Amino acid sequence: MLNLDRRHGQDIGGPCELKSPSSFGEDTFQKQVGFQVLEAYARYHRPEFEQYFSKDFVLGLLQQGYGELHHKDPAIIDFIHSCLRLLISCPSVLDIFSVIQVEVLRMVCERPDPVLCARLSTLLSDFVQCIPKDRTGSLFCQQLVRTISYFQCFANEEQELREYVNQVTRVSTLLQNIWKVDPTTLLPSLQEVFSIISSTELTYEPSIALACLVQHIPVQMITVLIKSLTTDQSVKDSNMTKALCRMIDWLSWPLAHHVDIWVIALLKGLAAVQKFTILIDVTLLKIELVFNRLWYPIVRQGALAVLSHMLLSFQHSPEAFHLVVPRVVPLAQSLATDGHSNSKPFLFQFSELIHCMMYHYSGFPDLYDNILESIKDLPKPGEDKIKLVLNQSAWTSQSNSFAPGFLRPSGKSETGKTGLVNLGNTCYMNSILQTLFMATDFRRHVLSLKMNGSERLMKKLQLLFAFLAHTQRAAYAPKHFLEASRPPWFNAGSQQDCSEYLRFLLDRLHEEEKTIQVLESSQPKDVSTNRNDIGPNCGTSSEGNVSSLTQTDCDSRTLIERMFGGKLITGIRCMHCNSISEKEEPFTDLSLAFCPPATSVDGDLAAGPLFGPELQCQGSVNGGSENPESASVKSPASSVSIVPVTSEPPLSVPDLVNYFLAPEILDADNAYFCEKCSSLQRAERTLEVVSAPEYLILTLLRFAYDAKCHVRRKILDNVTIPSVMKLPVHTHVSKPSPTSLQEDPPECSENLAKKLKPSQNDDDERIDVPVQTTCVQSVPYVLCSVVMHSGLSSESGHYYSYGRSVCELHMSTGVHLHMVDIQIRTGFCLMTAE
Repeated sequence: MLNLDRRHGQDIGGPCELKSPSSFGEDTFQKQVGFQVLEAYARYHRPEFEQYFSKDFVLGLLQQGYGELHHKDPAIIDFIHSCLRLLISCPSVLDIFSVIQVEVLRMVCERPDPVLCARLSTLLSDFVQCIPKDRTGSLFCQQLVRTISYFQCFANEEQELREYVNQVTRVSTLLQNIWKVDPTTLLPSLQEVFSIISSTELTYEPSIALACLVQHIPVQMITVLIKSLTTDQSVKDSNMTKALCRMIDWLSWPLAHHVDIWVIALLKGLAAVQKFTILIDVTLLKIELVFNRLWYPIVRQGALAVLSHMLLSFQHSPEAFHLVVPRVVPLAQSLATDGHSNSKPFLFQFSELIHCMMYHYSGFPDLYDNILESIKDLPKPGEDKIKLVLNQSAWTSQSNSFAPGFLRPSGKSETGKTGLVNLGNTCYMNSILQTLFMATDFRRHVLSLKMNGSERLMKKLQLLFAFLAHTQRAAYAPKHFLEASRPPWFNAGSQQDCSEYLRFLLDRLHEEEKTIQVLESSQPKDVSTNRNDIGPNCGTSSEGNVSSLTQTDCDSRTLIERMFGGKLITGIRCMHCNSISEKEEPFTDLSLAFCPPATSVDGDLAAGPLFGPELQCQGSVNGGSENPESASVKSPASSVSIVPVTSEPPLSVPDLVNYFLAPEILDADNAYFCEKCSSLQRAERTLEVVSAPEYLILTLLRFAYDAKCHVRRKILDNVTIPSVMKLPVHTHVSKPSPTSLQEDPPECSENLAKKLKPSQNDDDERIDVPVQTTCVQSVPYVLCSVVMHSGLSSESGHYYSYGRSVCELHMSTGVHLHMVDIQIRTGFCLMTAE
């Protein structure tokens, strides 16, 4: 008889000993011999074998293992599997099935490794009676899904990788069989998959082996599931973003089918519900990973489908496409020479996609030259086909706002103007450039300059204006100008203030021209030749408003000074001794604070700061996002809050200008240090415009700092913008004495008085503010352009601009172009208006 060695030591009797599962080791020959002995004993001694392989023995194997074996050793599963085959016709096997049903659920909850899980799946596939049923069936599927998410492959050899993929496939096949037999288990399994991949709190990264489940999900369920998922209000955007990113990672799984179909369906579903923020974030984060999958033939086709959809739908900015542009040429060269049977047809599809993207973002010839050279021998799609592809692929294709632009025969917009591409939060620059371009006189002067040296900023501005004026493209990407004109403290890709950028740009252009003037004045050249190099002739009629300047003035003033430069006189009168201090300062823009809500500009405007002691600082607002919705309202815990819109009648731009120029009383903490009195005194400060610019730039200070609550606010008060306004300009009747024109002594920022020079009339205590010695003229201005800032926060938002050409301005006002310098100024621009 055969002696069976059990864990508890019971002897059935016999001269031979049946080895324990540990004897069925890794040696193939020993394993075969052991199973032959087991099969012989079960065939010829059925009652004894049935008594040996009882449900208690199976329970002990599954819970405690056998001898020195760990209870998760795959050999135990193989041993039980073999014994079940030998006992399948015995009634006692039914009790064993019930034990295994409970134990396999416990085992998958312990997260077995791929080897043990694969052998367990094989056992359950052969003996479906061991699969948990009813309510425990759904729970078993969910736990098996979560177990797959823990799978990790540490193999480096091809054979080991193949074995790992085979193990995962066996597990997924088991789930497929369960779903077919019991369809009620499918939905809980899919919910578990989404719960795993959408979690932002996992301590581990879910395995891409989950991709093996997608191929077993019926394709006809895609529409229903995606619609349910994208419209579920309980799913946060952060969870959806994480889930989509992890699904895109599944493209790396070699044998999974339909992954690309599910990814594209989810992308389309998010676009249908206008979840564009998720699409932008995921595209920029994963576009390079998807592109890299094109190098591997086994996953290449699915990766190209996803890449095509991501690039063709991301039509608002070239940022996504330009992330993969440096990788196009190496891939195209590899596909042309690698010798794979599917490489040539794949290269044709790939080159068609690249042609569509280069057509859509045609403002970057310097980036595309190498690409065009590498695919020059491949077929190029026609323009009609490209437009059709782009139109059908846009995120908003359901109600496609891009369609009219693509279907028009002309590349330009309906306004006839060329747009500027957002290079990543660069709308602060684009809005300023468009505004300067619409300043017709300034544009004409810039284009007429004869500049030498392409490294000069003015030369780059000249080329930019020339391109915008003459190109037939819908948009141009000012990449080189951005690199040359961006302030050093502006971080690339960050939202910035357009007014700050404008001041920096004008200062740079002004200093550059002054430097050129100094360099050329030190060389013995003809004066007229020098002026042709740095600016237009002052005596020509094209000079427009500045044609009346003298030759000396023309030689000394830069183009920026002539177009945007004005002068202010700040005067302070001590109300104790009536001494007056004055200082003249140049300006290129006027920063307008908001009037106090309860104060009229015609009343007493000298009551103090704008919002009382709590709000004493006003400044700029940042912008740069392409999407106006990007400036969302922040939570109460945020450091950014909103100043509510008041019910007062709306202010106008002239109101803000009058408030800017109104006298202000300096008192209390803001008292004036009078040098004559040698003490702090109550004083009156006045501002007077003494020289008006050709283009008046007004900046609305919509940012306020609450010193009490330490929060930054954006002022949302409505401001009306008239088409025509007048600026009061003070013209001195009598010239000031020579001593009053001397340079100021060194300044100190500790007190305003030290920045201002005393007047020679200080000894006369009866003299008043020098209004009696000046004549006030109202200089009219016509609205030229407006830069708008959308968004409720001072920290983010989007800039865009409105503009009219000078011809349109004078046709609408009845003023002829050549009379501009006599009757009306060229225009005024409002920056950061709302």
